Amino acid sequence: MRRLLILFPALLLFCANLTAADKEEDRLKAAGEVLGEILKIPDSIPHSILERAECVIVFPSVKKLAIGIGGSYGRGAMSCRSGENFTGPWSAPALYALEGGNIGFQLGGQETDYVLLAVNPKGVESLLKSKVKLGADASAAIGPKGREAEAATDALMRAEMLTYSRSRGLFAGVSLEGSTLREDGSANEKVYGKKVTARQIVRQRAVSTPAAGRLMISTLDKASPRNQSDAKSLQSSAAPAKKK
Repeated sequence: MRRLLILFPALLLFCANLTAADKEEDRLKAAGEVLGEILKIPDSIPHSILERAECVIVFPSVKKLAIGIGGSYGRGAMSCRSGENFTGPWSAPALYALEGGNIGFQLGGQETDYVLLAVNPKGVESLLKSKVKLGADASAAIGPKGREAEAATDALMRAEMLTYSRSRGLFAGVSLEGSTLREDGSANEKVYGKKVTARQIVRQRAVSTPAAGRLMISTLDKASPRNQSDAKSLQSSAAPAKKK
């Protein structure tokens, strides 16, 4: 009996860890599903922009809470092109958290999907810090969509991050200035079974893509297999990061 009393708490902890890992894997699967659905929308992210993105972050079902003064909180996943100059295949996904405050009238309980693109190496370096505030630590712009080719070129020149949302079936660029992004260390540990940083996952290829993340990566591989950014721009921008 005494032995059972000792083993029972350990069994409960083991089951709790399994449940937590399943939850994170569900988020990875949802990120892949949302990305696939958004890229199938006729007036979606312009292909010319996706082809010049170094990283893609997907936050499925971000919840906005409260009526009046509220906030947003969501969890999702980020994949980046591998290789020193971002010319390789898409990396295994690193789990991330999105947090943002907002003031104004809103209906509680509304859920929104977000897609964020890092469109230059400087934006990637910002994301790999412990925490980045959009609009302060990294310049962010409302992402152009569909056939807005001229606006797309302008957005790429003046921003490090482009942001999009889908809510109630409507897809559009959205402002997320003031929101913060951070790597979700505990979630990454649950998925990969060890402590691993976002930098190790997406830049150093320290882990392989888990089964739950394959849909997201295969969707990116199919939609944008090669980085079409200017090669000189990538090399010059990536150089400082290497010294760091």
